[in-house]
Amino acid sequence: MTVIAQKEFAARRKRLLKQLAPNSLVIIPSAQELVRSRDTHFPFRQDSDFLYLSGFDEPESLLLLDTSKPAQMTLFCRERDKAMEIWNGPRAGLEGAKRDHGASESFAIQELDKRMPGLLANRERVYLPLGADAAFDARLQSWLERVRSQSRAGVQAPTALEDVRKPLHEMRLFKSAAELKIMREAARISARAHIAAMQASKPGLHEYHLEAALQKVFLEHGSRFPAYGTIVGSGANACILHYINNTAALRDGDLVLIDAGCELQGYASDITRTFPVNGRFSDAQRALYALCLKAQLAAINSIRPGVSWNTPHDVTVKVITEGLVKLGLLKGKPKDLIKNGAYRDFYMHRAGHWLGLDVHDVGDYKVNGKWRPFEPGMVLTVEPGIYVSPTQRAVPKAFKGIGIRIEDDVVVTKTGCDVLTGDVPKTIDAIEGLMAAR
Repeated sequence: MTVIAQKEFAARRKRLLKQLAPNSLVIIPSAQELVRSRDTHFPFRQDSDFLYLSGFDEPESLLLLDTSKPAQMTLFCRERDKAMEIWNGPRAGLEGAKRDHGASESFAIQELDKRMPGLLANRERVYLPLGADAAFDARLQSWLERVRSQSRAGVQAPTALEDVRKPLHEMRLFKSAAELKIMREAARISARAHIAAMQASKPGLHEYHLEAALQKVFLEHGSRFPAYGTIVGSGANACILHYINNTAALRDGDLVLIDAGCELQGYASDITRTFPVNGRFSDAQRALYALCLKAQLAAINSIRPGVSWNTPHDVTVKVITEGLVKLGLLKGKPKDLIKNGAYRDFYMHRAGHWLGLDVHDVGDYKVNGKWRPFEPGMVLTVEPGIYVSPTQRAVPKAFKGIGIRIEDDVVVTKTGCDVLTGDVPKTIDAIEGLMAAR
């Protein structure tokens, strides 16, 4: 299994520090453990920025970088504790932070309040995820007040607090070779999971049976958790964009929309497929599905370096609007329908988003007020959809209650793009063939 090497984490830190003002500190706290109910917690998931710069995957930690020492990293973390490790497993401890994670210095997290004022003294500015954690911001202010209280002794406090996320998130937008290897593996696992769900589908089961089929494959291939709440929406539930109840019965003649992807070493995959519960598309389902697939393939074909971020979305809008007119779901000239947004009754979301350590990953979509051009190393989803609500008026009855979305993960290459999730069937013939062969 591919892992990010310590030298890559070190290179990321150096690259970040080169962009910042001299004589400054970068402070990034870890994610917190969150209570699920009373004295039980949700599984811990590290803050993505913290993970990107350190690879350190424990709570109650803080990462500190110094622009004057770009080769060094300081970690505040939990000490080894034999009693607690009996209950919760081993910790890196202070030695492990240095030995295994590249920290130049490590201190017990309990020493944070004592040490931070001294570390902040006589610094020009502090970079942090400003506003992300109100409690941490307040704690930082208390450290700064202690520094300011020493002004008569000639000690100066930082004069500016700046958000580190702007330069850091721009770095995260471009994936390294190691990151792409992990994302390809996550895509392969998720592809297997979607195939398993298609093969398991039949009338009389429930949506959660297909969710279980997905999760089984994730776990069998080393992914402990999905990258986001799994969506299994059958029938009209597929018209609810973020439906996660996953409790309804699968009915003969309905479609089922699955939006699911695993997380691997913090990196997300994100796939959507729509298929018939019984393995055969009806005429109306076939017509809308073919239109959605046509839009998706056209959008993917438009992605290459230099092309605007918004181009794939515009492509899907044009294809879907023209198709809906031909099918009788929209009336009027496509150009006018696009201009007045009439297509949004059936296609109300955008065609994709950045993908990486977060499923809706970081990175600006516009630069200087203009849609940014694609560049090699960017990873995005392409996911047009068509949704005909059961309450939609003035549409043929055969189309009502049909929801379709088709989504793949795509990396921009030097000459075009590469679909990471292409192992999952998505043509009508391929889907029906796979389900018939069960």
